[in-house]
Amino acid sequence: MNLDLLVVVFYFLVIGAVGWLGVRRATTKEDYLVAGRNLGPCLYLGTLSAVVLGGASTIGSVKLGYTYGISGVWLCGALGAGIVVLSTVLAKPLLQLKLYTVSQVLARRYHPAARVTSGAIMLAYDLMVAVTSIIAIGSVMQVMFELPFTTSILLGGGLVVLYSTLGGMWSLTLTDIIQFIIMTVGLMLVLMPMSIVKAGGWQAFGSLLPASYYQLSSIGLDTILVFFLIYFFGILIGQDIWQRVFTARSANVARYAGLGAGVYCVLYGVTGALIGMAGKIVLPQLANTDGAFAAIAQAVLPAGISGLVAAAALAALMSTASACLLASSTIALEDVLPAIRKRPSGGLAAGRFTTLIMGVIMLGLAFLVRDVMAALTLAYNLLVGGMLIPLVGAIFWQRATSTGAIASMLAGSLCVLGLMYYHGIEANSPIYGGLLAGGVAFVVGSLLTRQSPQPQALPE
Repeated sequence: MNLDLLVVVFYFLVIGAVGWLGVRRATTKEDYLVAGRNLGPCLYLGTLSAVVLGGASTIGSVKLGYTYGISGVWLCGALGAGIVVLSTVLAKPLLQLKLYTVSQVLARRYHPAARVTSGAIMLAYDLMVAVTSIIAIGSVMQVMFELPFTTSILLGGGLVVLYSTLGGMWSLTLTDIIQFIIMTVGLMLVLMPMSIVKAGGWQAFGSLLPASYYQLSSIGLDTILVFFLIYFFGILIGQDIWQRVFTARSANVARYAGLGAGVYCVLYGVTGALIGMAGKIVLPQLANTDGAFAAIAQAVLPAGISGLVAAAALAALMSTASACLLASSTIALEDVLPAIRKRPSGGLAAGRFTTLIMGVIMLGLAFLVRDVMAALTLAYNLLVGGMLIPLVGAIFWQRATSTGAIASMLAGSLCVLGLMYYHGIEANSPIYGGLLAGGVAFVVGSLLTRQSPQPQALPE
């Protein structure tokens, strides 16, 4: 246990040192928010993969593999498919815009009120995802190192706030590369093969696991559909993901390195599912499947090595937490605060101060929220239900109007919240109802009103 903790402490020190290097590169607001729009293919692939593959994909895929078998790959499969479509269809026009936020794209087609409304929805989404990642960091450290939950949150979350505030996107990029390497080594090259060996090899898989564990549909077609509605479309419109696209040096970097990141996401999902399947053999009677990842790592790995895998899990969580923290800070700085204060956004110093404030709020919420999956589901339902229709309409429907867009955001978001309250957090109806209500409000609102005097066409 002491050796594992030493490994994680060393990892924290490395992340802190690498994050500090980003401070020297962040000399302008553009450096701070989008790394100067100058990332090459290796940095871009690593940082995009790291930000996409967070707690839901790491801990969630292992849990799904433990419960359903290879069908657990669909969570990361949906994420990977979203990255592929984003990279091949949307990356080029997004890069031509030279913007910072999703809401600024909407502002090119709609009334400024649409920008503020979308900014509020996107801010709530990114902040909630950051909170869930911080809670997961605390949970991993609490289970594996028997640290108090409060201490775990302050240590892991405090480090995220520190390097995100100081160096912005350059710190995130440099730390993401370290985290990408650790995730790859820790899960793909260490935990997966050692779990399979501990379970008795591939022969044991065939004899000790039920046949359903080898069916891609065993998780249920309805669940697979919801994964794609939430995670696939969430990738296509999420501020944390778009902000990474804005960092690419060129359209070719975004396209081809993005395709590589999409493929990596799918392989990562297969890895998580196989670890979970091996865990089902090694620990067949786990009372709490939410803790499957930590329990399998403790059962399979020797001291020191399990510390490396814990660092891999923390790396995945920290990359998502820092990305969503900076995304929420960027939205607050560029979209929400200017509307409240009635003046333009600030520069580098304002960016750092906003990130610090959002980080403090994030840590505070982490002590209040208890159900991680419920909070994550709420965040994605709100994002997709409230934002997908008006954003797609802004790009593909010339008849779309500001009234229709704002009506769609409000109707979709309120419907999602109402159905989640009525049917429960984990129900599938909120996302269906939100998209339906948002779609109807968008079409009716647009057809009944006139277009803005001079809508700005988006580049093709």
